[in-house]
Amino acid sequence: MDTLKAARILEAGRECGADFTEIFVEETRHSSIAFSDKKVETATAGTDFGIGIRLIYGTDVLYASTSNEEIEYLIGLIQKLSKTRPSSIGNGVFILPDKSQKVNGQMIALDPRTISQSKKLPLLKQADQSARSLSSKIVQVNARAFDSVSDIQIINSEGLYLTDHRVHSRFTLSVTASDGKEIFTGTETPGAGRGFEFFESLNTEDLGKSAGERALRMLDAGYIKGKKMPVIMGNGFGGVIFHEACGHPLETEAIRKKSSPFTDKMGKSIAQSCLTAIDDGTIPNSWGSINVDDEGTPPQKTVLIENGILKNYLSDRIGASEVGVPLTGSARRESYVYAPVSRMRNTYIAAGKDSLDAMISTVEDGLYALKMGGGSVNPATGEFNFAVEEGYIIKSGKITVPVRGATLIGKGHEILPMISMVGSDLEIAAGMCGAASGSIPVTVGQPSLKVDEILVGGR
Repeated sequence: MDTLKAARILEAGRECGADFTEIFVEETRHSSIAFSDKKVETATAGTDFGIGIRLIYGTDVLYASTSNEEIEYLIGLIQKLSKTRPSSIGNGVFILPDKSQKVNGQMIALDPRTISQSKKLPLLKQADQSARSLSSKIVQVNARAFDSVSDIQIINSEGLYLTDHRVHSRFTLSVTASDGKEIFTGTETPGAGRGFEFFESLNTEDLGKSAGERALRMLDAGYIKGKKMPVIMGNGFGGVIFHEACGHPLETEAIRKKSSPFTDKMGKSIAQSCLTAIDDGTIPNSWGSINVDDEGTPPQKTVLIENGILKNYLSDRIGASEVGVPLTGSARRESYVYAPVSRMRNTYIAAGKDSLDAMISTVEDGLYALKMGGGSVNPATGEFNFAVEEGYIIKSGKITVPVRGATLIGKGHEILPMISMVGSDLEIAAGMCGAASGSIPVTVGQPSLKVDEILVGGR
């Protein structure tokens, strides 16, 4: 969108009494190829285009989106949005945009738009063959390679006018084993803010083997008996529990509504001194990293909890204003269809000093949750329920037999103080996060850690 057109739209917002007007223009090209039952299941590619317009009155937000870029239509859209508001001129700062500023902090070697879908197919086949070669009990393999390239413009009535280039690539794999009576599925889902070079860097043979071996191990495992017990959580995707049960309640979207157990806890102890938690939007080429957030604010490394003390919330424009905290560059949205709200980026528990062996040795009777699966959480209460994809019984300080059917149940703010040991083996993993502003790429992570007691569901 050129500056003249943008200026007319922003002026229309001011005439309709808005204190702040924002234009978000997006063009995203996405492609995907899926391989299932030893054949290509789907191969798709497409382009989405649209414009989102946000009007802010104080801390009230009006939002609309469209794929119609005609100037008169967009001005009419603003007038319809604002018709319940007074027609006086807005009180906010009003500066017309001058020239576009480009931001692109991620180095992309191979633009996915220049690569044929057929180049991804050998990687999918290799993962499939690797998993199936392990055993005749491997009955299904689903592999998918996905990438997207987005060109974004963010223009607002405070003079901001920038363009952003965003690239994401992800490989997802699920391998199912069956003995005729029971089934179990192992998964691997790496992703990065990189181009086709990400797929070239993958060893999909190892990914197929890893997911397949996990499925076979857990297929033959017995079921755990549920009770409260100490749990050693594995590194990497184990961080999904902190993300869901603690990360979301630390977003100003929850704090400003007073629907978080961490409301009014700034500066207070909410965990043991061994625990530090961070949300960092600046990790180079990480799946959850950003060049700027969806309001145009540069990202930062935000320390949420430091040595057990709550230090920061994750904020967007509205949340920062209502809660009275600085902007953290955390305003995010799935696409132009959504208004931005405060969201996580790369969220993880920082590395500690304990070894995994030392943690295991302290447990007389408990669970080693090596790899977490899916789950659910109530953001208002922090109550969570997460499945353990790969788990083992710990007896007398030693890892023993594999066990299946385990779920971890609790409340995030109650579990945090129960984390007493934190390992040095930090790892992060790619995921997707759904909330009020849609589904966005995030990474979760943690080192291995010990939870002194948690309710483990089972049979």
